[in-house]
Amino acid sequence: MTDSQLIREIKDGNVQLYSELMRRYQRKIMAFILHMLKGAGLEPLAEDLCSETFYKAYRSLHSFREGDASYSTWLYTIARNTVLSELRKQKSGNVSLDESGYVPVAPADTVPEHRLLQNERMGLVRKAINNLPEKQRSALILREYDQLDYQEIASILGQTVSSVKSLLFRARASVKTQLEPYFGDSPVLDEYEGMKAQ
Repeated sequence: MTDSQLIREIKDGNVQLYSELMRRYQRKIMAFILHMLKGAGLEPLAEDLCSETFYKAYRSLHSFREGDASYSTWLYTIARNTVLSELRKQKSGNVSLDESGYVPVAPADTVPEHRLLQNERMGLVRKAINNLPEKQRSALILREYDQLDYQEIASILGQTVSSVKSLLFRARASVKTQLEPYFGDSPVLDEYEGMKAQ
């Protein structure tokens, strides 16, 4: 069954099919939420926020209209808003919105020195991504780590496609500028996801 067929069945009262929608998207939504929470030290909340996202989606399913967006785009939007709401709550506890972000995992290598260097580089990339404004950071995560297309990102962020491209351009340029003092013109910057111009 397609998402559309499932949603029609659920709206018609076959609510047990919602577990199939959850199964299809749970890993992606959980990964996205974890990416948003990285750096803020709030990763333990990811599972709760994921559950909250699916609960909110279920309760609002009657208002979902396919013509406006795909189900996955709608779900990512709910997840993003849920995380941002939680981050705002936590902000009063001195957790900055700019502290959330995601760092790509470096491939494991058997040489300890290489792994140490990789960890140091990843820390610098994490710091650079954490310094991005929230919309730039979200756009970068959705594009590079969740592999969403520009139109989906635009729908999730409430922006136009050209605005998303602009956000991504500025995000990549900012991260590259922040990392240049450490790496200079070294091609090492191109090794990291999110640094590739697309």
